[in-house]
Amino acid sequence: MSFQAYLDTIERKTGLTPRQLVEIAKAKNFDAPDVKAGQILAWLKDDYELGRGHGMALVHVIKKGPEIDAKHVGTTGTHRDESATLWLDGVATKPTA
Repeated sequence: MSFQAYLDTIERKTGLTPRQLVEIAKAKNFDAPDVKAGQILAWLKDDYELGRGHGMALVHVIKKGPEIDAKHVGTTGTHRDESATLWLDGVATKPTA
């Protein structure tokens, strides 16, 4: 599953866009350098019932922003994405190619 597919599924499961979840995480200081992924994963599981795979996609965005490694763009692997920049503003507003 691609990073973007994880984020799109998270939106369907939670009713919140990835950007909204990132904003909530920042308000909780989960973007601080000393916060570990496990703390964020526990919050996502407790509050939103998200599993590890989906949670790790959000951890990446919370800690590193929406840019992903270009090696995943345009490949044929399971983590293939269409762009090196993830769309955080919701499925309904995502530009179509």
